[in-house]
Formats: sequence, C-alpha cells, structure tokens
Amino acid sequence: MNPTNEASQSAATATAAKRVLIVYAHPEPESLNGSLKDAMREHLLASGHEVQVSDLYAMKWKAEVDADDFPQRDRAAKLIVPSDSRRAFDSDALTEDVRLEQDKLRWADALILQFPLWWFSMPAILKGWFDRVYANGFAYGVGEHSDRHWGDRYGEGKLAGKRALVSVTAGGWQEHYSPRGINGPIDDMLFPINHGVLHYPGFEVLPSFVAYRTGRLDAAQFAALRERLVERLDGLWTDAPIGYRRQNAGDYELPALTLRPGLERQGAQGFALHVDDAAARLAS
Repeated sequence: MNPTNEASQSAATATAAKRVLIVYAHPEPESLNGSLKDAMREHLLASGHEVQVSDLYAMKWKAEVDADDFPQRDRAAKLIVPSDSRRAFDSDALTEDVRLEQDKLRWADALILQFPLWWFSMPAILKGWFDRVYANGFAYGVGEHSDRHWGDRYGEGKLAGKRALVSVTAGGWQEHYSPRGINGPIDDMLFPINHGVLHYPGFEVLPSFVAYRTGRLDAAQFAALRERLVERLDGLWTDAPIGYRRQNAGDYELPALTLRPGLERQGAQGFALHVDDAAARLAS
C-alpha cells in the first residue's frame, strides 16, 4: 500500500459529506448567536453536508425534568429520575420531543452547540435539553459496570465516533478569560461542558470556538469573526480534538477512577490532569 495514497484516502474520507446537528440556544433570532448559527448552516450546506438545527427557543423546548417526561410511570410511586428514565428509554416510552432529539443525535456525525455564555455556563434551556435528551440508557448507564470497567463513558458510549464543537459568545475581553484573568481560564470554564457533557457519552471534542467582546461588533468585525468560524468548520473532521483521557484505557486506577501517578504533564493540576496532549495528536 502506498502511504501517499493512504493519506489521500484518509483526507478524502474526513472531508466527505457528513451530517451535522446544530443545537442553538438564544431567544433573539437576530442576535449575534443567531447570525453565527445561520452562517454555520449556510457554509456547511454549501460544502455539501447535511444539516439539522434544533432552535430551542423557537421550539419552546421544555427545559425541566419532571414526572411528565415519563408518561407510563406509576403516578402513585415516588419519582426517581434515573430509574424512571431507564424504564421509559428501555420501553420506548419517552416523550415524543425527547425521542426526536435522540434520533437527531444518532443521525449526526457531529454536534455543534451555539450559545451565549450566561453566568459562566450555558443558558438554562440548553442545559434542560441535555437533562431530558440524555436519558439513562442513551447517554449514561451503558456498558459493563465492574471493578474492571466502570461503564462505557469518558470516551466510550453510544455517541462514540462522533465529533462535537462548542461555539460560544462572551461579552468580556479575551484577557478576562486568560489563565490570570479575573473570570478564570476559558478552558476551565467550559470543561464541565466539553468533558462532562460531551466527552462523557463518547464525543471527540474539538477545542471550543469563542467570540469575545461581542456586545458591539461592526460589519467588518463580524465578517472577520465569521471567517474564523468558517475555518473551524472546515476542520471539523480533520482538526485534532482535545486529548481527554479515556476512562477505561488504563490511565485511571479502578475502581477509584484516579489518574495513575506519573502520567500528568509537568506542573499540570486540576482539569489539566485529564488532558493528554499526545493522545490529541494521535487522533488528528
């Protein structure tokens, strides 16, 4: 086999037509977030990809989890969300809106989240999308659970093999979200989303796209921002993902799930312990 041909075939596969789900959370269609969502959709379609958009505010998405999410449960019994969720998922008895969003995730090769950074996290409606769509048996509670293998999660799971990108807008300056900035590092702020929400059920998570100082963008600034976003979209299947460690690949001691000594980068601590830069390079 010619190595050059192998590389060409791999690149062609990576850039072939793919299916993308954009989950968008902003109440104003003419907002910057709305414009970025439209720009993503237009560019991906023009590049030959298939696109679906879940516009949560337009859909009037129900954000809270409650007993109504499990129509066939015993109403006289105490609501226990994980177990009621599992029974509903196993019996295909989740509500129609949740099942449709799960089907979109199964369909998609990549998931893109577009939202504003509100109070250091995602808007409540987007959090509620994950709370309801990530049913027990779909995004968690899967795989062997023993002292040798602690479930299919953190790099494994039903969404493994798909890619994810967080695209977020922030009103503050980039320096405010730097390692010495008052808000803390942006990578730390987004870690619960990238690692805990996306990597957990198996996504390969790309470095986030962040737009700073978004309160007053003129036409030229928006054009430059759009161009940066388009470049990221063109690398959706070829750019190296964040090198999050896989739970069951040997880096963690079971059943404590603590990182084995000596694997961390020199000086790494906190969230950075769970990133292996070498793994990211190999995945690219």
